[in-house]
Amino acid sequence: MVSLTIDGKNISVAKGTTILAAAAELGIKIPTLCWLQKVSPTGACRICAVEVEGVDRNMTACNTPVKEGIVVTTQSEKLTIARKKIMELMLGNHPLDCPVCDAGGECDLQDNCYGLEVAKQSYSAVLERQPIRYDWKLLESDPNRCILCEKCVKVDHEIVGCDAIEVVNRGDNTIIDTVDGKPLNCEFCGNCIAVCPTGTLISKPFKFKGRPWTFDVTKSVCSFCSTGCQIEYHSKDGRVERVTSDDSTFNEGNLCISGRFGYAAFNSPDRLTAPQVDGKQVTWDEALATVADRLKLVAAQSFAAIASPRLTNEENFLFAKLVKEVIGSPNMDSEARFGFAPALDILKKQLGIDGASATIDRIDTADAILVIGADLNAESSGIEYHVIKAATRNDAKLVLANMRSVKLKKFANTHLQYKPGGEVALVNALAKLLLAKGYDAPELAAALSASSVAELATAAGVSEAALNEAVALLAGSKAPAVIFGADIIKAAASADAVAAVANLAILLGALGKDAGGVFPIDEKNNTLGMLEMGALPGDNGKDIFAIISAIETGEIKALDVAASNQLASFPDNRRIKKAFEKLSLLNVQDMAATELTRMAHIVLPGVSPAEKSGTFTTPDGRVQTLQQAVPPLGDAKEDLQIFGSIINSLKGETKAYSAEAVMADIAAANALYASAGTRSAATTPRFAKAAAAPAAAKTTLLVGPILFHNGTTTLSSENNTTVSPEGFLEISAEDASAMGISDGSSVTVKSETGSISAKAKISTKLQPGLFFAPYHFTALNAASLLNGADNTVAVTVAKA
Repeated sequence: MVSLTIDGKNISVAKGTTILAAAAELGIKIPTLCWLQKVSPTGACRICAVEVEGVDRNMTACNTPVKEGIVVTTQSEKLTIARKKIMELMLGNHPLDCPVCDAGGECDLQDNCYGLEVAKQSYSAVLERQPIRYDWKLLESDPNRCILCEKCVKVDHEIVGCDAIEVVNRGDNTIIDTVDGKPLNCEFCGNCIAVCPTGTLISKPFKFKGRPWTFDVTKSVCSFCSTGCQIEYHSKDGRVERVTSDDSTFNEGNLCISGRFGYAAFNSPDRLTAPQVDGKQVTWDEALATVADRLKLVAAQSFAAIASPRLTNEENFLFAKLVKEVIGSPNMDSEARFGFAPALDILKKQLGIDGASATIDRIDTADAILVIGADLNAESSGIEYHVIKAATRNDAKLVLANMRSVKLKKFANTHLQYKPGGEVALVNALAKLLLAKGYDAPELAAALSASSVAELATAAGVSEAALNEAVALLAGSKAPAVIFGADIIKAAASADAVAAVANLAILLGALGKDAGGVFPIDEKNNTLGMLEMGALPGDNGKDIFAIISAIETGEIKALDVAASNQLASFPDNRRIKKAFEKLSLLNVQDMAATELTRMAHIVLPGVSPAEKSGTFTTPDGRVQTLQQAVPPLGDAKEDLQIFGSIINSLKGETKAYSAEAVMADIAAANALYASAGTRSAATTPRFAKAAAAPAAAKTTLLVGPILFHNGTTTLSSENNTTVSPEGFLEISAEDASAMGISDGSSVTVKSETGSISAKAKISTKLQPGLFFAPYHFTALNAASLLNGADNTVAVTVAKA
C-alpha cells in the first residue's frame, strides 16, 4: 500500500492507483474531460491537473500514479486559472453551434465550461473547416467539434476491439476518422457515440429528435442477445427514440448494434395493432371468445404449443400454465430444443449447474480462457467484450477453437481451426495432453485410451504442435474459463461435444473459483428463463421434433405459437410450413406481421419489450427487471394479459394478472427464483464418455448468426437493415477460385431438404470446403437447408 495526502486528508491505496482514483476514494472530485474509467488514461485534456508538493509543474491526476508520502492539492487559485485557460483554448477552435448540436444538454464540454465558469472565448484561430462525414451508416461525424480526447478510439480498440477508428493526420489537421477513411471494421455499436464528450459523433437515427430533457427515460434490460445488458429507453409521444446505457451498469455502458439501435423494430410499420380471425380484423372480445370456443373443440392430446425466449419469465410461466394445467396438454417446446436445452441437461448431469457456473464478469479475471465453437461477436457481443478485457487488460491466455477465423482470433494466443465435425476429437485431444501433464483423472484417461493424440489431431484437422501449444497455455491455470456456443451445442454430435467440453472443464478445475467458470452461450435473451418457467415438454409430452411429426400425421390438430416464427429460423422450415397448413387451428401471438401470422387462423397482437414489464434470466442466472417505457401500440396487449385473458375465457373467470403476482407464483414453484442466491455447482462433477464423431461431408454449410442481427426480430429494424440488408453465402477464396465464383455473383446451394440462391461473399475467414450463411434473412432462408438440430449440413454449391 502507498500512503499520501490529498487536500489535507490522509489515505492509503494500492500501488499503481492514480491520483484521480485515490481522490475519488476520499470523495474529492477532480474535473475531467478525456478520462474514462473503463479504458486506459490518455491525459490529453489536462483539466484534471493537480499540484504535487515539490514538483514545479502541474500533474495530470488521471494518469499519474501515487507515490509514497506525496502531498496533493486539487483546488487552488492557480489550478482554477490553469483549468480555465485550458477550457478557453479548447473553445478557441470549437464551433459554438450548440443550438443545432445534438449533444446540447448532455455535452461534457458544456458542463465543464459551466463548472469552471468559462463564459467567453478568450482566444481565436483561423480554422479550415473539416468535412462532415455523412457516409457512415447510423453515425455522423463532425470533426470540427472534436477536442481530441480519444475516448472513442480507446473504446473502439480496448473494449469493442474492432479497430474501426483512429487518430489521423498531425498538428492542426489532426482528426479522429475511420481507418483508411472507410468504416470497414465498424460494428455500429455506437459505443463511440456514448463516450463522445461533444457532438462530434452522433446517432443518425436520433438526430434532431429532441433535446435530452424532453424524453422520458426508463431503465430496462436489453431484449436481444443473452448478455443481458442494462439499458435506458428514451421515449416521447409513445415511441422509443433512443437507447443508452450508463457506465455504472453491469455492462459498463457498452452495447452492441442491436442493443443500441435495434429499438427501431419496436416502431416498425410491420407491427400488429389489432386481433384478426380468419384474416379479418376483430375486437379483443371476439378474438378471445373465438380462441376459447375453438380450443374447446380440440382434445388436450391434440394440442401443442411453441414458446419463445423473447417472452418474459412471467409470460412463459403463464403460457406453460395455460398449456399444461388449463388445456391439459404436455406438448410444449421451443427453439431451445435445437441445442441449448439438451446441452443444459448434460451440464446438469455432469457438472450440477443450471446454466453458467458463474456470472460473466468472472471472465474478466480469468487467467486462461478457452473459447470453443462460439462466434461471440455474433452470438453474444457483450460476453466477447469480457473476453477482450481479460485478454488485453488482465493478460489472460486465450485459446480460440473454431472452424472459422472469427474476430477473437486477433486477441488469441493460439487458434485451433478445426474442420467441421472435429469438435469432439479436438477436445478429447486437449484432455489427453492435459492428462499427460499430470492432471489426475483415471476414469477419463481410460475413456480416452482408445485413440492416440495423433489420431485425434488428424480427426480434428489440427496439428499436434498446435494442440500442445494450446495445452501449454491452459495447463496450470488457477482460474480458467471455458466458453462454448452454437458450434458445440448444435454440432452433429452435440451430446458428445458438450460432454467432452464438460470433461475438459472438470479437468481444468473451472468450477467453484472466484474467477473464470463454465459458460454455455445462447444467442437469445431469455432462453434459460423460458426453460426454467416450465416451457418445455411435460410428462410424456412431445418435443419440437415430435410436435412437427404429429402435425404431419394429424395427431396434433391445434397449435399455439408465441413470439416466434418457425417459418424463418427453424431447420427444414419448408417442411414445417407444409405441416402447419394441415392444422385446424393455428393461433399466433406476435408483435409483427410475418409469413406465419399471414397463414394463422387467429392472430393476437403482442407488444415489444419496451411496452411491457417483467423479468429476463441470462444464461449466467441473473434475473433482471424490465420496466414498461411506452404504452402498447394501437390495440396490442402485453403477452401476459393475452395469456391471462385466454385462461379466463377457458375457465370462465375474471382474474387480473400482473407481472408481480405471477413472479410470486414463480418463486413458489422454483426455488432458484425464491431469493437472489448464487447458483452453485455440484460438489462432485462427473466425467462422461464422449466419442469422436465421423468426419463431416467434404462440402459443408454452416448456418448461424451474424453481428448485425439478432434472430429475425431485427429484420424489422430499419437501423439494422441499413447496415445489413440481405443474406449472403460466405465462401473461401480457394473455393471461389476453383468454382469460378466472384464476389457478389449468384450461387445456388442445395441440401437434401431443398435449395436456396444467394450472393457470394468471398472471405478469408473460411477454410476450403466450409461455407457460411446467416439464418436471419427470410428471403434467403438458409435454415431451410438444415435437418434436425444440427447447424451444419452437407451441400453442393454451384455458380448460378
